[in-house]
Amino acid sequence: MNRKVGSLDVPSGSLPAFVIITILLLTSLNEKLTVPLAWKFTHNIHGLTSLQRIGIGLVCATVAMVVAAIAEKERRDNAVKNHTIISAFWLVPQHFLVGTGQAFAYVGQLEFFIREAPEGMKSMSTGLFLTAISMGYFVSSLLVSIVDKLSKKKWLKSNLNKGRLDYFYWLLAVLGVLNFILFIVLAMRHHYKVQHNIEPEDNVDKELVIANEVKIGVDGKEEA
Repeated sequence: MNRKVGSLDVPSGSLPAFVIITILLLTSLNEKLTVPLAWKFTHNIHGLTSLQRIGIGLVCATVAMVVAAIAEKERRDNAVKNHTIISAFWLVPQHFLVGTGQAFAYVGQLEFFIREAPEGMKSMSTGLFLTAISMGYFVSSLLVSIVDKLSKKKWLKSNLNKGRLDYFYWLLAVLGVLNFILFIVLAMRHHYKVQHNIEPEDNVDKELVIANEVKIGVDGKEEA
């Protein structure tokens, strides 16, 4: 792909920096933009529940794979049929979506473990969260090996013009949809601890009280 910006040849390994930039922007704007905007629709003090954040992250990750598949097909068609190369910055949208997905999903998972886990398991839950991320890298390597074997080395090749990397992205998109459906099924069974803001009698700052006897559904409505 064409990585030139004027006279500057942008290193290919620097493109994932757009993921980091997106995460930094979204996390810094979360309290000032995302929470107030989401509150108008959800009427939740946090804007979005932790599971809603995770769900948005999963959707963004899946859409990112769809965008990556379309971009790769366009790149390959131009290279094979027209013998032209397209700009590498067509990869920016998928990096932006991946960063958005990670910003929502990771923050949502940490919030979920911190607020919903039993008192004695908060540290363990955070550890499991980090372990799951590391295990994801091993599973992704295993998935690449399995796809490479089942496709008889036709999808993933060093020469991308001879492979079909776009098929691999479509496969990831399908797995993302299945993962999201499973997430929805499990999330609908979860009941949140309700958090209330009350005004103490001695006029000190408001205290956050957790009412364990009242449960709240994933849509934010109280249940008896």
